[in-house]
Amino acid sequence: MHTKRNRGEYPHFETSREIAQALDESAPVVALETCVVARGLPRPMNLETAQQLEQLVRREGATPATIGVLGGQIKVGLSGEELQYLATKREVRKVSRRELPIVAALGLDGATTVAATLCVAHRVGIEVLATGGIGGVHLRHPFDVSADLPEIASTSSVVVCAGAKSILDLPRTLEWLETHAVPVLGYGTDRFPNFYSRDSGLPVSARVDTPDEAVRIIQTKRDLGLEGGILLAVPIPETDEVPPSTIESVLNEALSLAQEQGITGQALSPFLLERIAELTKGASVRANVALLKNNVVIAARVARALAA
Repeated sequence: MHTKRNRGEYPHFETSREIAQALDESAPVVALETCVVARGLPRPMNLETAQQLEQLVRREGATPATIGVLGGQIKVGLSGEELQYLATKREVRKVSRRELPIVAALGLDGATTVAATLCVAHRVGIEVLATGGIGGVHLRHPFDVSADLPEIASTSSVVVCAGAKSILDLPRTLEWLETHAVPVLGYGTDRFPNFYSRDSGLPVSARVDTPDEAVRIIQTKRDLGLEGGILLAVPIPETDEVPPSTIESVLNEALSLAQEQGITGQALSPFLLERIAELTKGASVRANVALLKNNVVIAARVARALAA
């Protein structure tokens, strides 16, 4: 089922032997981003979580392909030492698709966002990506749209997530995805997850309850010759969710603080997430780790079903 690609045609790419072999054998592979490792979680939790995510993918019978940039080389399948380096280095550049040629040309280190990870994964033939939450349309700034959305819309891959981050405008994000013909599948739910919480109150395109049901839609989309990606939205486990009312309250407080301090653009999302973590006394961080683990398990099962 994997798309065969000539990995040698991308001179700045370096695919690990394990990943190359898995792809050559059409074995299941799951792409993992590194922004959450370098910037999204506190230390040492970030490295521990990244290692656990890889272990969970392996336990489900798939191969993890953690993607990052080291010295300008776009690495597909980081070694343990490389993963530790990105997790512990003091300053690592956030790399979306726009920054890929910059860090590659200048020989820089970088942690890849969903958009950059998806872009790289697709080029080497990896079909499934697992993340926490995708970017989307920003609250109070409807013209500020994450690069994740157009990358998902244009790349024929499957992105497994817990919805879009709760700091975003979810109705507008779903409208954007609808306009750009991205099916949003709810895994075991009829409602779009709200990242830290299970239910945003917004509908999904269709519900699937098993990896095979998801693969049936993925394959039918291909059979119809329809390009572009599919979003598989998986609710956070019930025992780990943070009540929507709590998130709404702390988000409003964090937004007010950001406005007072004049924080906008790329600095806004990390600021809001950090404030939410403080205001929830770490509950949001624990929820983030729980949903990441849940997502990679589902992603590995979908990748296995696709490879079958």
